Amino acid sequence: MVDRDVPEFRTISPTQRVDIYISDWRAELLPEWSPEEKERRLYERAWAAYQEGDYGFGLWLWHECDRITLALGGNVREATRILGPGKYFGFSHRRAVAEKVPIERIHRPRKGDMSTPRPDAFALPHYQVLCVYALRAASGDATAKAQYEIALGELELMRRADPYLRYFDTFRDLLQRTATVAAPPPDASPAAGADADPPAPRKPRRRSPAPTSEQTS
Repeated sequence: MVDRDVPEFRTISPTQRVDIYISDWRAELLPEWSPEEKERRLYERAWAAYQEGDYGFGLWLWHECDRITLALGGNVREATRILGPGKYFGFSHRRAVAEKVPIERIHRPRKGDMSTPRPDAFALPHYQVLCVYALRAASGDATAKAQYEIALGELELMRRADPYLRYFDTFRDLLQRTATVAAPPPDASPAAGADADPPAPRKPRRRSPAPTSEQTS
């Protein structure tokens, strides 16, 4: 079930295109604004683009929301105050955006690879890639499942070095929880004798006629 606040999908811009817009919007921020005001204004510009149906900006909002929350010691209420009411990028948004990321275009550089991602690639933080894999694996995507299992094998080694992995843990837990809630109940086994022919209707008992006055005299 998609949250009503999640915009209708129209497109998903690759990382390079989103970064160009974010860079231009950041350059328009007034220097006299406070850091919080600058973060709010920039987030609002990206939020507006996301609300128009471009899920590429949703990926940026997702990470920006976590970055600000992490900087505030995990205080979601304080992060919401900065981002604006109703603009915290919650699980419904994350799930909807993750569903639209084309796995074949995720930039996965090998160790020591310093190459620049292709213009149409999605260069995502590792924890977001894990979320995408987890969602696709749960839906039966064999390729995503294989990549997901490989990534999970390296997860514990990376946990101390990557504080954002806690947000993957939360996403995975909520994904499992919603899958359990949405699962249809198992078919009830038919009751014993349910398929048998119905019993024949019982004949009404014949009542004896009431005694006449002659019989009682």
